[in-house]
Amino acid sequence: MSDRRTVLVVDDEPDVLLLCRVNLEFEGYEVIEAADGEEAMEQVRTHRPDVVLLDVMMPKMDGWQVLSAIKEDDELSSIPVVMLTAKVQDQDQIRGWSQGAADYITKPFSPLALSQVLQDVLETDPEEEARRRQMILEKLQLLRNN
Repeated sequence: MSDRRTVLVVDDEPDVLLLCRVNLEFEGYEVIEAADGEEAMEQVRTHRPDVVLLDVMMPKMDGWQVLSAIKEDDELSSIPVVMLTAKVQDQDQIRGWSQGAADYITKPFSPLALSQVLQDVLETDPEEEARRRQMILEKLQLLRNN
């Protein structure tokens, strides 16, 4: 049994999957992949990854639906989900944070920074993550209202 952390990378763009896999495997992660939301849910249930890196705009089930399905399932809800998306509007970020995302990375992104974001997410206590998420949501709401 490997002691490496497992990351499920979910994106319908093969180039993004490759970029993430190469960089994360180089950093010592075990990487599994899914190209759509339905496949993502199968992989989450089968492999129980340590963290999910999730695109929003995908076929079959979008990232919002996948995030909700993970967070609403008592057996899966503790798996942190990092949104990786081109959706950069405040309302999109508010949606991600409010649905339980552990972090939010916008495309284009630095593939070299992925490992650090995942490491931070994996090392953050769940209660601290919830406090951080609430603080970010409050700030985004303030920015949106001004």
